[in-house]
Amino acid sequence: MSVITGKQYIERIDQLQSEVWVDGKRVTGNISEHPAFKGIIKSQAALYDLQNRKELKDVMTYPSPTTGNLIGTSYLQPKTKEELVKRREMVQHWARSNNGLMGRSPDYMNTVLMALASSAYLLNGNKNCFPENLSSFYIMVRENDLSMTHTFIEPQVNRTQLYMENSKEPIAAKIIERTEEGIVVKGARLLATQGGITDELLVISSGGVAKEGNGFAFSIPSNTKGLKFICRESFVGGDSTFNHPLSSKYEEMDSIVVFDDVLVPWKRVFYYDNVSVSNRFMMSSSFLPFTQHQVASRQIVKTEFILGIVQSIIETINIEEYQHVQEKASEIIIALETMKALVIKSEVEAKIDNGGYMQPDRKTLEITMNVFPRVYPRFIEIIQLLGASGLMSIPTENAFQSSIRNELDHYLQSSNDNAEDRVRLFRLAWDLTMSAFGTRQTLYERFFFGDPVRLSSQLYYSYNKDSYVQRVKDVLLGSPH
Repeated sequence: MSVITGKQYIERIDQLQSEVWVDGKRVTGNISEHPAFKGIIKSQAALYDLQNRKELKDVMTYPSPTTGNLIGTSYLQPKTKEELVKRREMVQHWARSNNGLMGRSPDYMNTVLMALASSAYLLNGNKNCFPENLSSFYIMVRENDLSMTHTFIEPQVNRTQLYMENSKEPIAAKIIERTEEGIVVKGARLLATQGGITDELLVISSGGVAKEGNGFAFSIPSNTKGLKFICRESFVGGDSTFNHPLSSKYEEMDSIVVFDDVLVPWKRVFYYDNVSVSNRFMMSSSFLPFTQHQVASRQIVKTEFILGIVQSIIETINIEEYQHVQEKASEIIIALETMKALVIKSEVEAKIDNGGYMQPDRKTLEITMNVFPRVYPRFIEIIQLLGASGLMSIPTENAFQSSIRNELDHYLQSSNDNAEDRVRLFRLAWDLTMSAFGTRQTLYERFFFGDPVRLSSQLYYSYNKDSYVQRVKDVLLGSPH
């Protein structure tokens, strides 16, 4: 099979009839028609259609190594620096169609699976590990262009480091039984973005696992018996792209995943009952460098979009002459060019890893992982500071179609735009910075790879500083340079 179309994606998701709950009600009928999902499903479908455009074929697809059919570049296991660059170009083509606002666009999860499969050899010879299952699953997903989401996080019952769950009924999902057919899982996991609107759910427990039953990795279809997606409140403000230009199209939804005695067939299990593997596989695999490369490539596009919004506000209300305005816009320019330079550096300094694949430089990408969570909230603050009261003086589309249109045209015009165009721009800025959708975007980018303080600590301890310290010692000791 080749890359799928948007229509095929929608049909597949509707046919699954996965158990999805929103606002205390189970979704019935076609989920693609539900108000909470129809915008994002349509936007996701448009991404699949991009892969089928003739002019983008060389970037968005490549021949399958097993069938020769054209499959998505997001599955490509790069063996050269040129293929790494091709992956970045593919990511940014998809990101530009949604301005980087879809953190769980298919290329992210495809990259996750590609990276894990590229490191399957690390599972060889380990107890209760099935590297062949991981490799087979990757090929199956790749050849059928399946969509995926994942869940890595346990419920926030008690965040102390030494917390041991002692509830009779599992809270965090764990294995409660091992049968001839597979493992049986019960409990809950967080935080499946796009939960219920993908073909597959990838489940991985990683780090800090204290009991054997909590250490596992597997994937199952989203409509597996006993699997339930409980969604938060929808942040879709409405259908109007004037009133809600972003949430109407890009609200991805987040869900709690509940496993009610879910049977995971053995062929779908990648490892289980192995604390050592659970604690080290994700960090030692190529998961982080490849996913960081994808994420940073998307975040560059998102930063470009934000710069465009900022400059549009500046021009619309004619505030370019003020130095504090120039300084704020320059902060975004500096962050944008820094992110671009880091991603290119990661490609230039890429090396073949132990699996035989061209891995972008891990340390460089750890810098991007520390930079963006800090600058993104500042971007939002800059838009709020520059937009000021304009972000609250934003009548709706109906207001412009009513008898008060003349008043709106007169009082809400700007030096460079008529009232309707000005309000349209400021509603866009509001939806990114002040709506439920926008504030969720900020939280999402803050914690994409985890707690920023922990990420800084990891960077500090892993960064080799010895040569720089030695140079200081040489100066103190009077050694020649």
